[in-house]
Amino acid sequence: MVTECCLSGFRWPGTPTGREGKIVKNDTYITGNHEKVAILVVADLFGYTFTNTRLLSDFYAASTPATVYVPDFFGGEVFDPAIVRNPGRWNEIDLEAWSKRNAKGVRWEELKAVAKELKGTYERSLFRLGAAGEGLCDCISTAHPTWFTKAEIDDVAFTPELKTYANEVIPTKGMPYDYQYFPGVEHSFATRGNLEDERERRAAERTKRAQVGWMREWLRGADGQ
Repeated sequence: MVTECCLSGFRWPGTPTGREGKIVKNDTYITGNHEKVAILVVADLFGYTFTNTRLLSDFYAASTPATVYVPDFFGGEVFDPAIVRNPGRWNEIDLEAWSKRNAKGVRWEELKAVAKELKGTYERSLFRLGAAGEGLCDCISTAHPTWFTKAEIDDVAFTPELKTYANEVIPTKGMPYDYQYFPGVEHSFATRGNLEDERERRAAERTKRAQVGWMREWLRGADGQ
């Protein structure tokens, strides 16, 4: 469920270093220039133009290293920053209507087309949970997913029930799996945490390191090539 907690958070300082281009038919933020390894970042509801998402993608590109793509999967729709920065105006955003326009069932074919394009261009690629069964990725990483379902594990806010289910079921699938717990932080801490708060800053930094370690292990191999 998408709720007002999905609008909360902080904008991070910094200037993205990538460029804008296209993949398939989607406007896309692209950063890095690795010829063999690609990462597809599916942005949260703040979209592909959000500074934090672009800064994270720059970090992934430099640290993995890889070429990182952040496509626009919301049809050019971007929330007005003036409204997002003012909780008193959040009622002006119809999150239920936005969710229906951009539900997985609506956007999946678009997402899959981009993933296939990357898979056909690069030797190794990282995508999103739920794509493994279609051979679209070599590894996956997600932080507190909202629209995650049990069906995707078998092939949301990440509720306690889903956490328990994931930790019980994914290890039975015969694939490497790593779950890390970040206590004392709220939904969106990994992309919009308050960097002035030590607990949130350390959780966000730990998340980035964990994701890059996972990417390097499964996208670059033991020899790092």
